[in-house]
Amino acid sequence: MKKIEAVIKPFKLEELKEGLSSLGIKGMTVSEVKGFGRQKGHSEIYRGAEYTVDFVPKVKVEIVVEADMVEKVVDVILTRAKTGKIGDGKIFILPVETAYRIRTGEQGKEAI
Repeated sequence: MKKIEAVIKPFKLEELKEGLSSLGIKGMTVSEVKGFGRQKGHSEIYRGAEYTVDFVPKVKVEIVVEADMVEKVVDVILTRAKTGKIGDGKIFILPVETAYRIRTGEQGKEAI
């Protein structure tokens, strides 16, 4: 099993969710996060005063899938979350040793 973490622009979440659903992905965890990379934030003007926004709002999507699904999921994320502009985000793939469903005690792929 693998855990896929994608940090994307918030307005791309619904489009990504639809694409993942079409693959049969039944669950995901979504968190509102803030961060910066090469983008390094941006300047805004509020009531005539300019200030710098160091951390840009993003959404982190976490999905656990079987290893053979990773490429398909990554392809959907790359297609659905891309705007072609700086700050589109990142995808991270991590190994998952095992998973448990708390309610039933199921383990491994049955738990996801």
